[in-house]
Amino acid sequence: MATERTEQQVGIPVGGGFAVDGDLALPPGARLVVVFAHGSGSSRHSPRNRAVAAALRTAPLGTLLLDLLTPGEEAVDDLTAEHRFDIPLLAGRLVAAVDWLAARPDTADLPVGLFGASTGAAAALRAAADRPDRVRAVVSRGGRPDLTGDEALERVRAPVLLLVGGLDTEVLRLNRAAAGHLTAPHTVTVVPGASHLFPEPGALQRVADAARAWFLRPGGAAAEERPGRTP
Repeated sequence: MATERTEQQVGIPVGGGFAVDGDLALPPGARLVVVFAHGSGSSRHSPRNRAVAAALRTAPLGTLLLDLLTPGEEAVDDLTAEHRFDIPLLAGRLVAAVDWLAARPDTADLPVGLFGASTGAAAALRAAADRPDRVRAVVSRGGRPDLTGDEALERVRAPVLLLVGGLDTEVLRLNRAAAGHLTAPHTVTVVPGASHLFPEPGALQRVADAARAWFLRPGGAAAEERPGRTP
């Protein structure tokens, strides 16, 4: 079981002799490790994901925030945006992180949760489909599960929580449509008064609270939208 108290920078091999950077934190008694997948144009330094990760560590849950692209790929993507929507590539990086955690003595016995934002949610769902025995639960924040692909959505076995701001109407529509292809237990939860990035007072805290509860009790996930959430 994990015993580290502080965050450590790690390198995660992703094939071809390349690695991506990550920040791993394992609080004492961690029950699960949550791997974060950031949205397009972001990185492991995303302040929103870091705020959620800090809240999860009080549960206690371990966290791994990682860059989904190598430095060279990031430089190219900054100019062309050609990698940020490459869901198979991004999902492959998450699968590499899940496998890397399984090979570490301090995390090998811990199940894994995935937290994806924006396009990172699509990558997280595809990774969950590819690693059903390791991924315990998935949470999406303002995600684009519609980019996952119907076939991959149908293969997901972990319970899925789709969190969407009430003001983010188009993304909410896309989440509801994608949820129709999920066969695993899932819930679409609307955060009233929140927009896509959840900058409104208290909105991100609601995301963190809901994610913490989902990762701690994944077996209790409902298979339908929670009542009273939709404006």
